[in-house]
Amino acid sequence: MLLRIEEGGRITLPAEVLESLGARPGDRLRLEEGPDGYVLRPRRIDFSRLAPLRTHLRPETEPFDIHAFRAQPHDPALRD
Repeated sequence: MLLRIEEGGRITLPAEVLESLGARPGDRLRLEEGPDGYVLRPRRIDFSRLAPLRTHLRPETEPFDIHAFRAQPHDPALRD
């Protein structure tokens, strides 16, 4: 598979690559150097690390569905 480097060093990954990684718009990918070259890995959210934050929420706070939030359309300019 060949990729073209665009202006400013950008590349576009084919849809089948993103699908195999399980990546969606707004996700982050990690590029790691390995002994045989570079490896692209999805950066997953470790939901278990969020559990301790529950003690800091007010009792009247409604549950937050991160999956529904991530499925909503977003303005790419708001992402870091």
